[in-house]
Amino acid sequence: MNPYIVLAGAILSELLGTTALELSDGFTNLVPSVGVVVGYGLAFYLLSVTLQDLPVGVVYGTWAALGIVGVAVVGVVVFGDPIDSIGIVGLLLIIAGVYCVNILSEMSAH
Repeated sequence: MNPYIVLAGAILSELLGTTALELSDGFTNLVPSVGVVVGYGLAFYLLSVTLQDLPVGVVYGTWAALGIVGVAVVGVVVFGDPIDSIGIVGLLLIIAGVYCVNILSEMSAH
């Protein structure tokens, strides 16, 4: 399977885990608390699978960066977190960095 598809699954799992973390209310709500464990557990499993084909710097950097952007978007859209133009520029720079590492650089397997 394409390692980038597996990595996308890891990122989505992390987003679900982090969203559940917000909803868990300090682990006092059972269902979201279970979602945290399942989301992060699946994310780390999928990361380990991805590491069989891609370098650790590329995998972790991409996972972390797109996780940051994804969680920021979820925060704004779902939880009403504030964002300003400088925050948007920062998130776009993170996306640009992921593009550079994965597409322009020779760090990853093309």
